[in-house]
Amino acid sequence: MFARLLFFCGLFIASTSAMAVTIYKSTDASGVVSYSDRPTKGSSVFTFRDRMVENLERQVYLVIMKKDGVDSVYVRNDLYAPVEIELSFTGLNNVSGAPSRPIRRVMPLRSSIRLAQLTPTRAGRPLAYLPKFEYSLGDPEGAAVAYRYPYPWRGGPFRVSQGAEGQYSHFGPRNRYAIDIAMPEGTPIIAARGGIVVKTENGQTGRGTDPSGNFVRVLHDDGTMGVYLHLQKGSVSVREGQRVVVGSPLALSGNTGNSSGPHLHFVVQRNTGMGLVSIPYQFKQPMGALPNFALGKQ
Repeated sequence: MFARLLFFCGLFIASTSAMAVTIYKSTDASGVVSYSDRPTKGSSVFTFRDRMVENLERQVYLVIMKKDGVDSVYVRNDLYAPVEIELSFTGLNNVSGAPSRPIRRVMPLRSSIRLAQLTPTRAGRPLAYLPKFEYSLGDPEGAAVAYRYPYPWRGGPFRVSQGAEGQYSHFGPRNRYAIDIAMPEGTPIIAARGGIVVKTENGQTGRGTDPSGNFVRVLHDDGTMGVYLHLQKGSVSVREGQRVVVGSPLALSGNTGNSSGPHLHFVVQRNTGMGLVSIPYQFKQPMGALPNFALGKQ
């Protein structure tokens, strides 16, 4: 049993180099659980996934307008940020006008675009199709501008509790270069860079349902985004669409979501093509055990 546990831990550590590493889980007649990188009879897929989740379904979504037998397919982006989207169709029956290849484009903030107009091949009969819709925050075009970040908090000094590529939760493209700063709950969190507030969460208590806990996401002028996570419930003081400058109050630090203790999780991300990834960054001031991300893995 101990050997199996060691094997599982090894698989977990190996999984930190990718956003989702698939292994296989099986349970024997005695109820003992085993993990392997190869499928066995009766095993099921077990996948480690990036823990950072943002639910945008109510702000980026399809709208299908039906009139006179024609289906006009729109995408609506209600966010205060551009969104890269991809739309394709399967299960086509009695449909003309569906694109033969996936449609991919960047939608401006607060916009609505018609992407397809579907008509029946045989008039008077219903259309049948399944849209497949995916999206990612941000515009993948352009390059990040060099920038040294001031500390996104007031007070201290504080210590780094988990740095880049930390084995507890800083793995996968979205969080690889994140840092965790241990600090008392209620520490003022401030904007480390100016931009537009894109998304906030303010109502989560304790672990809740979102691993990120309460957070603030800020879109910078070069297309990168700073994200401040695990904030105290009810403390977020900015709204979506608001412009902030360096030093603007955002919230108070907390211990919400998938948090191992009171701390601020700070990460800088950008869209590199239908997916957000964390990118290396540096602080203006030196800080004890803080890794120098610009020099790569520490």
